[in-house]
Amino acid sequence: MLITRRKFILATAALCSAASIAHAQDNKVLRVATDATFPPMEFVQNGHRTGFDIDLVEAMAKEMGRRVQWTDIDFKGLIPGLVAHRFDVAVSAIYITDARKQVVDFTQPYYHGGLVVLVKKSNTAIKTPADLDGKKVSVQVGTKSVDFLRTHYPKVQRVEVEKNEDMFNLVQIGRVDAAVTGKPAAQQYAKTTGDMRVLDTPLTTEEYGMAVRKDMPQLTQQLNAALDKIKADGTYAKLLKKWFGPDAK
Repeated sequence: MLITRRKFILATAALCSAASIAHAQDNKVLRVATDATFPPMEFVQNGHRTGFDIDLVEAMAKEMGRRVQWTDIDFKGLIPGLVAHRFDVAVSAIYITDARKQVVDFTQPYYHGGLVVLVKKSNTAIKTPADLDGKKVSVQVGTKSVDFLRTHYPKVQRVEVEKNEDMFNLVQIGRVDAAVTGKPAAQQYAKTTGDMRVLDTPLTTEEYGMAVRKDMPQLTQQLNAALDKIKADGTYAKLLKKWFGPDAK
């Protein structure tokens, strides 16, 4: 009996030690999810994840003394994935909204964005957002664009797609009249293709934030502190210029 009890105590101690080591290792890992289909914020190039959001998170994690464990997931699964504790942070050009703040926390804003309208240069029928009524407009499932059009432009024929690139491609091939999406990606796509344009009048002016599990307030504070530090040391400004040009602010 004594031997059995001693073995039990030793086994329990070993398990506790292993759990402590695992916990310590977990504290060195930042579990982050993204939908890398939204250049220049996040996208895949030559088989590698890259973009402003990606570089920003890596720089912040370095400041925090952590390494990033990335999870790739469709945009619509980012918030549910946080709620289900599949990962701890979601970074994918996510607008800070009151509805989202009910289920997740957000860091301080890290970039100014907003919804815009993307059309082909040859499209003369859409000159302002008001011209969207009655038109076919592609939007990505799970993004704010869907509810925004439903609420403010109910006469629009929404074409909802799973992937960001599909949304742009539908405009390119003429299957839809326009796409409504975030300003950085729309401008990047227009610049890359050369035959697209972004309407001068934006639909909204908003801010991007990093979404964090609600049960991890300390992590939100640590992320905010890291963001403040890389802004102070010039790292943030360098990333802005890298991804948005010399005049980026």
